[in-house]
Parts: sequence; structure tokens; C-alpha cells
Amino acid sequence: MIEFGHATHVGLRRTRNEDTYYADASSGLFLVADGMGGHQHGEVASALVRDAVVDLVTRGHGLIEAVQGAGERLLALTRGNGDRLPMGTTIAALRIIGDSYEVAWVGDSRIYLWQQGLRQISHDHSLVQALVEAGQLDPAQASQHPQRNVLTQALGVTAADQLHIGMNRGTALPGMGFLLCSDGLTEDVTDAAIGRLVARTDLAAQECVDQLLLGALDGGGSDNITAILARIS
Repeated sequence: MIEFGHATHVGLRRTRNEDTYYADASSGLFLVADGMGGHQHGEVASALVRDAVVDLVTRGHGLIEAVQGAGERLLALTRGNGDRLPMGTTIAALRIIGDSYEVAWVGDSRIYLWQQGLRQISHDHSLVQALVEAGQLDPAQASQHPQRNVLTQALGVTAADQLHIGMNRGTALPGMGFLLCSDGLTEDVTDAAIGRLVARTDLAAQECVDQLLLGALDGGGSDNITAILARIS
């Protein structure tokens, strides 16, 4: 059984919500996509990728293959329009099938696993993360770096032959929880605060998500905010 909660909010500083998401316990598929491009381009990009991943998974494709295919569809649309303004999106996706799970991501939307503690199991495709890994930036300063939102990978922007889709697999065990979110949540809520909320088994998954969104809004609501919490019971 999978219990889940989900929500999205435009935030306090944006006029449009370019985030989107999908959550379906019957198929075990959950995803968050954070679009970029402005002038509705971000909304189109994230929605196209969401629909493409759902379509491809429904037709029997694996999660990695579905993300790859969604990126190719978005690139084809951009090329077909002759658009000077690229449409891009991040994606963070989870598939739970039986006693196993698989996650895939591109960009800086994140996937956290709760299992006797919270840990990030995705890996940000961002300039700041690359600087941290190269030893050129203290991890403690990463969240305040002026270029923290610069991505090194994004669907619709990164060429298909240069796209690196992050992936992780494992055994799905009772008591596990998965949090998928856009950077609108992690910009304004610390991992420690996220962990305290996700750990609260006295709250339903939806209540946890609602509290996370309120926390992001209280923290400034600097971007669109989207979160899904899926718990294995």
C-alpha cells in the first residue's frame, strides 16, 4: 500500500506556476517537474514532460527510458517551433513496483528517502554542486551562492547525446517514505526541518505536505513550490 500527499503553490514572488506533478499510487508513479523559459514556456515544458513520462511508462517503458523519451519529445517541439527561447524543465521521478523502487532525475528537483532518517538520494545537476565536488566551494556556502540556480542538465536544453539522467534503485520496505520536490521547497526550508516533518508518523502524508508548503511560504516563498510525499505502509 502507498499513502501519498501532494501539493503545488505558485509562491509569493511569481505570477505563474511553472511546476507540475503527477501522483498515482495504482501505477506507483510519482514525479515533479520544474519548468523554465518564461512567457509560459516553462509551463509547456514541464507539462509536456509530465505527460510524456506518464504515457511511456503506461506503455511499458522503464523509468529511465521514459525520461529520455520525454526529453527527446521536448527537444523536437523546440526545434519544430524554431523557437529562440528554449523550453526546459527539471524532473524528479519515482516508480514503486512490488518490493522495489527506482528513481530518476535531471536538474535540481530533489528526491529524498526517509528511513530512520532523511537523506537525499538524488544528486543536483547544478553549477554549485559541481563546484562543491571539485573542492572549489564549501558545502555550507552552497545554499547562499548567487549562482545556485544555474543548472548543468535540463530536459529540453541539454542535447540528447549529452544528457545525463541520474538514477537510483533499491528495495521498497514498509515504513519508507519518498519526498519529491522542486527547489522552491528546498530554497526556503532546510533539510533538517524537512526531516522533522517527514518523520511525523502522527500526521498523514497530505498533512506533512501541507506543512512543508506552509514552511516554504513562511520562509519567503521565493519560487514555485511543489512536493509529493509517498509512504510505503
